[in-house]
Amino acid sequence: MESSLSSIQALVNDIKEEMFSTVDLYSFVSPSAYDTAWLAMIPDPKRPHLPMFKGCLEWVLKNQREEGFWGESNHGSHPTIDTLPTTLASIVALKKWNIGDDNIEKGLAFVHANAEILLREKSNNSPRWFAIVFPAMIELAQANGLAIVFPDELQEVLSNVFFDRQQILEMERLVDEYHYPPLLSYLEALPSTNDVEEEDILMHLSANGSLFQSPSATASAFMVTGNRKCMDYLVSLVQRCPHGVTSMYPMDEELIKLSMVNHIQRLGLAEHFNEEIEEILSRVYRTFKKQEPWAAKMKLVAAQIYKDSLAFRLLRMHGYRVTPWNFCWFLNHEEILVHMEKNFEYFASAMYNVYRATDLIFPGEYEMEEARSFSRKLLEKTMALRSIDNNHVMFPNFHRLIGHELSLPWMARLDHLDHRMWIEENKFSTLWMGKASFYRLSCLHNDKLMKLAVENYEFRQSIYRGELEELKRWSKDWGLSEMGFGREKTTYCYFAVAASTSLSHNSLVRMIVAKSAILITVADDFYDMEGSLNELQRLTEAVQIWDGKGLSGHGKIIFDALDNLVTDIAAKHRHQQDRDITKDLQDVWCETFVSWLTETTWSKSGYVPSKLEYLETGMTSIATHTIVLPASCFLSPSLPHDKLRPAQYETVTKLVMIIARLLNDIQSYQKEQEVGKMNIALLYLKENPQACIEDSIDYVREILGEKKKELLEHVLMDGLNDLPKPCKFLHLSCLKVFQMFFNSSNVFDSKTDLLQDIMKAIYVPLEYQTSKLPTSIQSRPKKDNPIIYSRFYQTFKHHGHRSFIRQRFPKITMSRNGREKVFIAPKINLCIT
Repeated sequence: MESSLSSIQALVNDIKEEMFSTVDLYSFVSPSAYDTAWLAMIPDPKRPHLPMFKGCLEWVLKNQREEGFWGESNHGSHPTIDTLPTTLASIVALKKWNIGDDNIEKGLAFVHANAEILLREKSNNSPRWFAIVFPAMIELAQANGLAIVFPDELQEVLSNVFFDRQQILEMERLVDEYHYPPLLSYLEALPSTNDVEEEDILMHLSANGSLFQSPSATASAFMVTGNRKCMDYLVSLVQRCPHGVTSMYPMDEELIKLSMVNHIQRLGLAEHFNEEIEEILSRVYRTFKKQEPWAAKMKLVAAQIYKDSLAFRLLRMHGYRVTPWNFCWFLNHEEILVHMEKNFEYFASAMYNVYRATDLIFPGEYEMEEARSFSRKLLEKTMALRSIDNNHVMFPNFHRLIGHELSLPWMARLDHLDHRMWIEENKFSTLWMGKASFYRLSCLHNDKLMKLAVENYEFRQSIYRGELEELKRWSKDWGLSEMGFGREKTTYCYFAVAASTSLSHNSLVRMIVAKSAILITVADDFYDMEGSLNELQRLTEAVQIWDGKGLSGHGKIIFDALDNLVTDIAAKHRHQQDRDITKDLQDVWCETFVSWLTETTWSKSGYVPSKLEYLETGMTSIATHTIVLPASCFLSPSLPHDKLRPAQYETVTKLVMIIARLLNDIQSYQKEQEVGKMNIALLYLKENPQACIEDSIDYVREILGEKKKELLEHVLMDGLNDLPKPCKFLHLSCLKVFQMFFNSSNVFDSKTDLLQDIMKAIYVPLEYQTSKLPTSIQSRPKKDNPIIYSRFYQTFKHHGHRSFIRQRFPKITMSRNGREKVFIAPKINLCIT
């Protein structure tokens, strides 16, 4: 454990020194082989037999992949469609200067061997950039004496790509308001038949001498015109990026910083870089709040929306007061909306950020609702194409990320599992797209970040496994795991708290939450299904006077475990803060037990409460406050002492209570109807006889939607309550757990629905491969840990779980004598998708 911590801290220190010092931000962006190759082709104006940028040519020579290609690879390190034109451009650069014969031969072999499979993936829908660039690179290679020969069976696919290019060239003007990037930004790929006049080129040069910030197009413009401004731009670019140029220059350096922060947070590493993140966001905020909301030019719309929505989400999550119009400005521009709908594939990454920004909607922000609806529509169109799958202008695995966002609300996702997904899906961090592809965090910085993310995640897992074992012992010692009725949810309760927060070292908080949740589950089931009214009244009275004398059976077990928990929490708090909160804790629990008795009395007597009466009791009986408030006393800063008292709960606490109750009710009304219990959905039907159950659910969901917006505002904004930020975020984590349990069904009551997530969160090492990482964290699990899997199996072997585990996890089998045994078969992937 200590060695893991020291290794993590050493990596953190290295990254802080490298990433957050005064180094050039361009060093964080991976170079573009395609654009570097084009700069390598430029002859020196004074010595035409030599390259103008010898360093670019050397970079091309040294950066061919082992498989023979230049360009991008996807999730499995397989080449993307981008590699075809990029490899052709690279071998043309080498051929032009008569060097790298072996590289050229290897590159040609790659193109010939892989063209068919890569092209057939796009046979029915070539991306616009590819249809423009790939035919041009074939023609350029052939014009330079390179033998590009494709098999006959590929001719039809190639013909389609060339046909697509012809249509684009005939239908689009060099620069128009309907297509971005415009045709002229692909100057290096336009055929001579397109008859581009020098005047057209010079007219569209930017003030810095670039042609639409594209190094490859500007390189071509310089070779055509010899323009001094173009040359100055290219020289400046190479000086700024001496080790391979970027696919766009200049870049928005603020966007690079925001992308770094986003990547660090999504890898689960924010806790290690709090000061650095806060410094970046405070600087961004100063410019963000001053910017003109709709000053973007059409050609910069995609990048501007991408940046604004990313900045909005990061700033709002960190408590900055930002208005939705800082990124929703595009809704007021009909021509921009039309442009986006026509070019929805190019705008997909911008819409992905818009959709994620609208997760953080506050009450009355109707423009956010509109932006969410619009972005979802475009993302669904992108998904329907199913053509981007790792090889489009967007980054690898983007298709899966979009699907994840659209299918599972952010509020229903647990942070720890989101971090795992980001680590496994994003070995190559994407910052933003260029003209024909995308640029990423540089390999050097990203490899260190990924190594840190892997070690950090698996360090958490080791902590979680130890704590879960301790919790199971506690549950068994107090008789809670073997009550003989109801739900045994020790592992579920611990998984929920561990996976929902980023409190890696705050074991005490996790254990208080988990123990409280276990007790609540057992006691709630006792009140619902096992105890007689007389037994329940005696238990409730015992809690009210906090004296368990005279109790027996299940009631005594529950009270004794509760008394132990409260006594332990109070003692630890007294030790930390020199204050006795025993009475406050007892009052919170007493309120909860009274609410359970009230509901049971209603059920047994047939009494039907009003909706208001039901909710006043139901928001207490769901017991979220009983879970979150005692644990909040141990955060730093901690819960103010008076906020633990029932009469002084903050609004944010009450919101979590009511939302959790409503979430539970819309998924449990059928079960509760069968046993004669009331439920908000059923009460609505009683008060509205003409309504159907769908109407009732819609009614509850509408209330939920508004209450969640209120909660987010109370959690994220200062000044609305007196709770410290860590306490508010623990409230949010509690709500996310309930949203996860009751999102589309009641998975808390299921015996199998959460098993895969539990395995990933606690037991299964990350599936991560990269040649640059040390062997110690490559391609795990290479050797499986029988102890870990044995513990998992023992946890879930009860209640019909054996067949599920053997079906999903073939490492587990039975021995001949019928006793359970764990058999570890090599090379079986336990990460079920």
